[in-house]
Amino acid sequence: MRKAFTLIELLVVIAIIAVLMGILMPALNRVREQGRMIACQSNLRQWGLVFAMYREENNGKFLSGLVNDTQTNMQHGDWWREPLKPYTKEEAMWLCPTAAKNRTSTANDAMSFAQNPTDAWRVPDSQGGDTGSYAPNGWMCNPPRGMSSLWGRGPAANYWRGSPAKFASNVPVFTEGWWVDAWPLETDVPSNDRENFQAGGSGEMRTVCVDRHKFTQNVLFADHSVRRVSLKQLWRLKWHKQYNVNVPLPTWPAWMAGCKDPDR
Repeated sequence: MRKAFTLIELLVVIAIIAVLMGILMPALNRVREQGRMIACQSNLRQWGLVFAMYREENNGKFLSGLVNDTQTNMQHGDWWREPLKPYTKEEAMWLCPTAAKNRTSTANDAMSFAQNPTDAWRVPDSQGGDTGSYAPNGWMCNPPRGMSSLWGRGPAANYWRGSPAKFASNVPVFTEGWWVDAWPLETDVPSNDRENFQAGGSGEMRTVCVDRHKFTQNVLFADHSVRRVSLKQLWRLKWHKQYNVNVPLPTWPAWMAGCKDPDR
């Protein structure tokens, strides 16, 4: 005669399974996050190849910041999205695996910034409808001679124009972002809120200071390397030619308390 499990035995088995799940889940979450991190770094390496191919075909120079030699009727990062689309065959390249494709309710607004670190940005359908989670360093651009600025960002002497001979390992080319582009300055301050990108008057470092990987993010540098850096370390990277990496750091908001302090 087959003996059935007693209620006590079933409860013991369930309790053991629950304990095992409690032990295993943190480890599984760490493995999952590590996988996302590796995939994100792989995306940035592919973008590094894209930028290299573009420069190879344009005398070693970076994007001009224009489309068809004009800024007319351009917005939402057209200056880099349109010229580089022919080089990007995989849609996955545009998105860090941590950033969701399914956007918040603001996804169809004219300025569809990401609304929390796990969101992607999206441009309106009238401007191509692209979705992504990365942002180029606008100071890499090669504006035409005679132009003092691009999109009001100047002076022209700040622009790298091509791959820099000096500081290449500390010059960001492409990184994670809340929006389609950024021109960071050393005087910029971070957003007061981790969960909501506050665009506007306090500078564009906010665009790239996004907490997708536990107070760090991945950055593609001008020497073609991809590294994981602390969010506070963003203020010590050489964003443009005149950028002073030794200026006093901003007052960090409460949400950045767990972030590793930057190196000098």
